[in-house]
Amino acid sequence: MNKHLQQILDTLLQLDAISDEQKSSLTKSLKDADKELTILEFKLDRTEKVKRTTAILLEETIEELELKRKAIEESNSALEKSLEELKSTQAQLIQSEKMASLGQLTAGIAHEIQNPLNFVNNFSEVNRELIAELIEEIEKGDLEEVKLIATDIEANEHKINLHGKRADAIVKGMLEHSRTNKGEKAPTDLNALAEEFIRLTYQSFLAKEPEFICELKTELDPNLPQISVIPQDIGKVLLNLLNNAFYACAERSRSTVQEKAESEIRNSDYKPIVTVSSIYSPLSGEQGQSRDIRRGVIEISVQDNGPGIPDTIKEKIFQPFFTTKPTGSGTGLGLSLSYDIVKAHGGELLVNTKEGEGSSFIIQLNKNVKNGI
Repeated sequence: MNKHLQQILDTLLQLDAISDEQKSSLTKSLKDADKELTILEFKLDRTEKVKRTTAILLEETIEELELKRKAIEESNSALEKSLEELKSTQAQLIQSEKMASLGQLTAGIAHEIQNPLNFVNNFSEVNRELIAELIEEIEKGDLEEVKLIATDIEANEHKINLHGKRADAIVKGMLEHSRTNKGEKAPTDLNALAEEFIRLTYQSFLAKEPEFICELKTELDPNLPQISVIPQDIGKVLLNLLNNAFYACAERSRSTVQEKAESEIRNSDYKPIVTVSSIYSPLSGEQGQSRDIRRGVIEISVQDNGPGIPDTIKEKIFQPFFTTKPTGSGTGLGLSLSYDIVKAHGGELLVNTKEGEGSSFIIQLNKNVKNGI
């Protein structure tokens, strides 16, 4: 028993005025109190031990958290460095893709200009020979022949001038396109853009595969309104889609030739066809709206009758670096960048394809477009 309680009990038991029953009751009460004090002391001791243990664990936890904080800081620093390196690599890859696109355009422009230049050179050579004949006839005094030769020279000069103007128009068109190439949105005739890029892309593809022959079709909606876009970016999308379409048709042509070589019985009449079409779908009830604003969906589609895209890879075609082309023939960024460009314009890039029949890539732009801009 607690010594203080024992003293109280001894004192009370010495009093004569307290009966034995009272002494017994007091003894029991003090013993109960002693038990409670013993339990309380045990709990206090246990609490103290818990406190000490908790303090130790807390200190260890703080140390562990500090180590983790330092580790996180180091990880963040490493991640920031990796992110910067990734951004740099991505910028380099995008620049490479842009340069590849520029190379394709340059090849197409070179082919476009080459034809009128050939005419200019050929007719200039013919005129040089005619002038030599003209001098001879003048010396002979045959005025009738002089007039005929002069007429031929005049006709050739007219042709030289015509083809020179054609080359000049091609160059001016590209310079005009370059002057507006500031990464800013501008009212754009998508029909004209589509016609320009289907021609240039085909010519650039012929520079790599001169034996490839493909029928080009355009089905352009004459009511297509102008739309505010970044022309060079949408042109880049068309370039990628058209280049893929020509590549798909060329691949099917090669496989068809191989099949015919392996089996004389097989008689394929496959003819590559690439079609660029546009359509404007106004919203219902638009006729009652202001004439200054047209709201609806504009679609530009590039369709080919190539081999189509297998279902097994259809979901992967817009992923960066995914390509079915042989190593060195493609970066796998064309469709990915095209998808991002169309998304940045608030649109969608969709694909419809059937294996063995061909593919159609559709640029959907849902914008408010002012008429006559």
